[in-house]
Amino acid sequence: MNDMTNVRSEVRDLKFGVVDLFCGVGGLTCGLEKAGLDVVAGYDLDATCEYPYTYNNHSLFINKNIEEVTGKEIRKLLRGYDVKILAGCAPCQPFSRHQKDKKDRSKHKDWKLLYQFARLVEEAKPHIVSMENVPELVNEKVFCDFVDTLKRLKYNVTYNIVNAADYGVPQRRKRLLLLASKKKEIVFIKPTHEQVVTVREAIGNLPPIGAGEENLIDRLHITSRLSELNLQRIQHSIPGGSWHDWPENLMLECHKKEKGQTYTSVYGRMCWEDVAPTITTQFTGYGTGRFGHPEQDRALTLREGAIIQTFPENYSFLPEGEAVVIKDISRQIGNAVPPRLGEIIGLSIKEHYTKRKYVRKSESIKKGG
Repeated sequence: MNDMTNVRSEVRDLKFGVVDLFCGVGGLTCGLEKAGLDVVAGYDLDATCEYPYTYNNHSLFINKNIEEVTGKEIRKLLRGYDVKILAGCAPCQPFSRHQKDKKDRSKHKDWKLLYQFARLVEEAKPHIVSMENVPELVNEKVFCDFVDTLKRLKYNVTYNIVNAADYGVPQRRKRLLLLASKKKEIVFIKPTHEQVVTVREAIGNLPPIGAGEENLIDRLHITSRLSELNLQRIQHSIPGGSWHDWPENLMLECHKKEKGQTYTSVYGRMCWEDVAPTITTQFTGYGTGRFGHPEQDRALTLREGAIIQTFPENYSFLPEGEAVVIKDISRQIGNAVPPRLGEIIGLSIKEHYTKRKYVRKSESIKKGG
């Protein structure tokens, strides 16, 4: 299916400029660029993201704390564009269901970053705002305040919880997507995939590799080592199963207790003909989720995780000659917005302007449209 079918060619006359907040290694930027938007710059506090961000995309990386960013500098970056867009995914750790202190999430150091996002919307006054995060955010006051701020600023706000698999991401990944427009209601394009993209379709063509090994051609096709005990465990694991399939001598003590019987989402193998589980920052660990390869006795490689996140197969995460640190790159990949979701966001924005017949009316847009 061609995603551009409903996006008429005339919309190309408009120049869409984007600033990507909390850009990380460039997942959102990569997808927006694929949709035909010009991402001028990405901001992130993590300097290690600069190489993958700039090497793979056509954007400037600005290593800066968002609290120090001003609306004036964002307006300057977006000068000359017909449609000015402020996008971003504030770090989701405070709102994730994996967050340890669920009773008082506001204690987390990143909890207030969405307020900074709202401040920049108010100062920069973009035509479009895009935000992506974990579904749990909808239950938090900070999200309600964010939406209220947008509405106070006369934005039309739409947000949905979507399963990324419905849009061609080969993993079971539910995300909160928000779009806000100064011009009428804005909606997301309909799901693009009636049939999911399976694990086999995503990574089935990659060369076999053993636990603790590295592919000589692609340095990111590398796996974590397994202890002898975990090697035995994965050898007794079946696709879609759990530790319940092991002989008793391989089980952990916690699994033998009544409470432990419910811990079925760890030490599992993926299924070839299904989507992968949600890729987290620890997807290279066999014991941290259902990240066992469907048939090889190991967890996912960095490259496999990146592909399941829908990064291009040749996406480079570190310079030639620099040592691969698995935990660092797995964190970057797991924290990223899947580029395919970024593409869907970009296509939704372009479709919005096509439907509203804003084509070739750049002057009215520049005046606040």
